[in-house]
This record gives sequence, C-alpha cells and structure tokens, in this order.
Amino acid sequence: MIRVLPPWLRSGRVLAGLVIVAIIGLCAVFAPYLAPHDPNEQNLVSTLLPPAWTEGGDVSFLLGTDSLGRDVLSRLIYGARVAMMVAVFASLGAMLLGAVLAYIAGYFGGRVDALIGRAVDVWMSFPPVVLSLILMVGLGVGLRNVILAIIVVDWTRFCRVLRAEVMVVARKDYVSAARLVGFSHWRTITREIVPATLPLLITLVSLEMGIAVIVEAILSFVGMSVSATTPAWGQMVADARQYIYDNPWNLMFPIFTIFLAVFGFNMLGDGLRRTLDVRVTATQRV
Repeated sequence: MIRVLPPWLRSGRVLAGLVIVAIIGLCAVFAPYLAPHDPNEQNLVSTLLPPAWTEGGDVSFLLGTDSLGRDVLSRLIYGARVAMMVAVFASLGAMLLGAVLAYIAGYFGGRVDALIGRAVDVWMSFPPVVLSLILMVGLGVGLRNVILAIIVVDWTRFCRVLRAEVMVVARKDYVSAARLVGFSHWRTITREIVPATLPLLITLVSLEMGIAVIVEAILSFVGMSVSATTPAWGQMVADARQYIYDNPWNLMFPIFTIFLAVFGFNMLGDGLRRTLDVRVTATQRV
C-alpha cells in the first residue's frame, strides 16, 4: 500500500503536517456543525469556567468559558476559519506576485533584474510586522484587508528566494536548447523553468502559510484584524491575558492552537522540500 503512494506522501513529515492541517481545515469548513455553542453567545452566569476535566468545570463547556461566558472550544473552532482563509489566500496572493517578478528578474537579468532586486531590498528593509500594522491603519480592519496587507508585505520572500533559483535554472543546457529551437520567452519560462522550480515554490507556499497565521494572530491581538464579533485566535489571547491568574487555560488553548497550526505548516513544508527537491533527495541517498 505504501509503495503505491507517491514519494512525497511516504514522508513522515509530510503526513504529520497534512494530518494537522487537514484537522484544522475540517474545523474551519464544518465549524457550524462541530462547534457545540454559538461562539458569540454570552453566559454571564458561567464566566471563566475551567476545562471540564478540572475541578469546577462543566461538561457543557469542554474547554471552559472566557470572561463573557463564551465557549472557548467553539471560538477556537470558528477561529480556524480566519486562520485558514488568511493562510491560503494570503500565501497564494504573495506567491503569485512574488513568483511573477522572480521569473522575470531571474530569466531576463540585466536592468530588469537590478530594478526588481532594488525594489525587494528596499521593501525588505521595513520590519514586516510594523509594515503590516501601518497598512492595516490605512486599510482598516477586515479579513480582506488582512489578506491584502500580508500579500503586500510578504511577496518579497518569494521573489528573493525564487529569483536565485530561476537564475540557476535559466543557465541550464536544456533551457539554452529550448531557446535555440525557437521557443519564445513565455514558452521557455512556462515549459522549462517553472516545472524545474515548482518544488521550491510549493515549499515556500506551505511555509508562508504558517507565517500568515502568525501575522494574522499578531494583528488580531492588537485589534487590527477582523471585527470584534468574529472569533480569532490572536483576539482570544488578547482577551485572556487580563485573566491569566484567574483562568490560565484561556490563554494556553489559543496559544497552543496557533503553535499547532504553524507547526503543521512547517512540517508540511519541510517534508515537501525533502521529498520534492531532487538535490536534497540525492544528498540523502549519498
């Protein structure tokens, strides 16, 4: 059965990352069916309840309640929606923008490469989190604006790393042969260079998803992400820190969830890099 699977699915890192990401993704998609309570439903009689398995817990609230009596488990499940949407759409958007510029710069070189390279250097001189906060101040809160801010900030990660790889591939003999037989620039890039750099691109996207989750959590922590009525993990951390001595569980659960999501994406990205990158595979065999 294992031999039937593609090579990249035989990696323990890939499988572990896929399982974690799949669980979070299922929670995001089926949140209305999995959440035991309305995430915004307040029960002021049952505030700051500990988890059900500890003293003073209530089986109706498996992971306890927050300072407003809202079910922590339900808010964690609904918070997965924000995290996954930002992770997927922000990563894909940053990948598209950064990859297009990377292929142009790495393939054509010269002044085009110098211009794009200087733009990347200038953009990366700004601290990413600070730049994201500045953009959110101008754009305003909202899920779309969070995704846009991450795209505008993180496209440079893809451009810098992928550009170096494109420059190496563009000097290969088979790329030169393609140009000699009459391939256009567009056909050479899409037929010869993109397939050769696709493993690196897939790895960068999976790693960027973890970064996007962290950035969104930071923005929601300072109240500059989604609205207050939309559950978000960073928002839960911000609310729970005021009652850390009364109920530390409320702080631990969202932090652990953020860690688990980032860990899953990083494991997936590292596993894909090890299985899809021919150079890493060859080194391991030697």
